Amino acid sequence: MPKTSIIISFYNKIDYLKLVLAGLQRQSFNDFEIIIADDGSDQNSVKAVENISRKMNYQMIHLWQEDKKFRKNKILNKAIVASNSDYLIFIDGDCVPHKEFIREHFVNREDNVCLTGRRVNLSERLTNIVSEEKILNGYLDKNISKLIFDGLFGKSVDIEKGFYFKSKLLRKIFNKKKRGILGCNFSIYKKDIIAINGFDERYEAPSIGEDSDVQFRLELNSIKIKSLNNIAVQYHLYHKIQPRPKENLLLFEKVKLSEQYFAQFGINKPE
Repeated sequence: MPKTSIIISFYNKIDYLKLVLAGLQRQSFNDFEIIIADDGSDQNSVKAVENISRKMNYQMIHLWQEDKKFRKNKILNKAIVASNSDYLIFIDGDCVPHKEFIREHFVNREDNVCLTGRRVNLSERLTNIVSEEKILNGYLDKNISKLIFDGLFGKSVDIEKGFYFKSKLLRKIFNKKKRGILGCNFSIYKKDIIAINGFDERYEAPSIGEDSDVQFRLELNSIKIKSLNNIAVQYHLYHKIQPRPKENLLLFEKVKLSEQYFAQFGINKPE
């Protein structure tokens, strides 16, 4: 039984997934399983994932569902059920973890607490530079000066979130501010996310349903949100910013008005 499960949401970007998996291969903490939550990738991507899984040093489960537009929350719920550990870490298939990422999420875990880290948003130029080999050699972890330079003269943003602090004092100072859940960087006990019936599958467009909605319902159920800013560090590979769709905003308003933490259309659904 692995001590923790890494759930990676994925759709077709196999080149990015390879970089994420390279980041997982160099983790300082390695007692984990990997679950690829695949929201309907094409058959070429499916075959590529299966080939990768045979070469990995870790147990890797590939869950796939038919492509019916955006149904990320549905496949994430399936991944929760399929997980073999009692502690879950959620990341996206375009977010490369820092070497200490999994260890920090795991050692800081608490009952009735959801942990959330932050991410550096890499520019298109810097994203094109990185490779599996570079990530395995710690290119992103060890070259913070290059990230700073790219942030000043390129288009990388949130570079300050790439600083990894070992100092307890600095960790305390930089985590005084309350921060919301990032769907690509949070962890929680399996029992606590099952208690709110997982993700609400009515969200069928990106944003809000994977984080804001989950946070709202967790807090309704007395789960605290704890920040791991500059502790659980990620590097987000470049893609165009996705807008917040109106339908998601309207649904979230209904959820808030209902004040119900248990998602009616989550892991367990009405007959």
